[in-house]
Amino acid sequence: MGWQIYDPETGAFLFEGEWSELRETKVDLQIALPEEDGPYRVHVAPVQDRNRFILIDARVRAGAIEISPPRACSAAGLRRRRLLRAIPKAFTYPPQSLWRNRKLIRSMVRREMLARYRGSFAGALWTFLNPLLLMATYAFIFGGVLKTSFQNDRSGIGYVLYFLAGMLPWLAFSEAVGRSPYVILEYRNFVKKLVFPLETLPVNLVIAGLVTELFGLMIFLIGLLAARRSIPASVIWLPVLIVPQLLLTAGLCWFLAALGVFVRDLAAVIGFILTLWFFLTPICYSEESLPAAARPILSLNPIFVLVRGYRAIFLENHAPAIAPAAALWIGSLAAAIIGYAWFHRLRRSFADVI
Repeated sequence: MGWQIYDPETGAFLFEGEWSELRETKVDLQIALPEEDGPYRVHVAPVQDRNRFILIDARVRAGAIEISPPRACSAAGLRRRRLLRAIPKAFTYPPQSLWRNRKLIRSMVRREMLARYRGSFAGALWTFLNPLLLMATYAFIFGGVLKTSFQNDRSGIGYVLYFLAGMLPWLAFSEAVGRSPYVILEYRNFVKKLVFPLETLPVNLVIAGLVTELFGLMIFLIGLLAARRSIPASVIWLPVLIVPQLLLTAGLCWFLAALGVFVRDLAAVIGFILTLWFFLTPICYSEESLPAAARPILSLNPIFVLVRGYRAIFLENHAPAIAPAAALWIGSLAAAIIGYAWFHRLRRSFADVI
């Protein structure tokens, strides 16, 4: 027989005691708990089969030991109970953590935006110029040189508005996701030397990308007002799209940030995937040009749903379609929960790998 001690809050293995030989179905085990105050969980089981064991919860407090009644348990049953307890935390812990560290996030995003163009001639003005020049370049190439148009409006300004409406969600999404694989490596000193809320680092990228999108949105609204003399009332539906967009982006950033610590060439792979993703999404071309057979599959693309929703709000003056928007909310919430759980699971190993 043998015994092991775990941390009941995280399930992390702490240490193992000496084995004792089982004689005539009886065994004498001496279990030594750590001197440090805190909760501990003891598993007592045959060494050759530890799937079923006796579980004892104990707590050390000021040199005294409090022991709960032992109970028979199995590894599968313990995993099920841990999963059931983790489900509510998956919904509550990420927003609690972000709210608790909101001042840190605000400070780091501000520092990121100022440091990005520090020393340049235009300084912080590049936060406005960068999306402007990017959007103008794409509009000139596809609208002016290639003479691309879409079905509802064959004019040049119609295509520019159509294109820029699709670029708005892509600006924030691609900027954050493209940088996420190396964000932990970029702040490796925080991993090694400080007790730091690492889960805020990918969120900083999401918010910085949102700031870029907001500047792009200002440019777009100015162009829309100049071209059509008004801004549609359906713009009030924009939060219905921005919230799941942020959840989706945060989930992918958490996932990629954790994976990037272990797969160092992930950034190059993500750069290629983002390029492919851009051209598989009808941003610079019309939806009607997609092959009819591929359209049902490509419409599952969450960025496709966002692009279509942005165009409905700004160009067609109506709310996004309900069914795709509901699916986007559900998928984005699932992506955020899974991404955060993945990050939380792997963060224990960051210091060892870095």
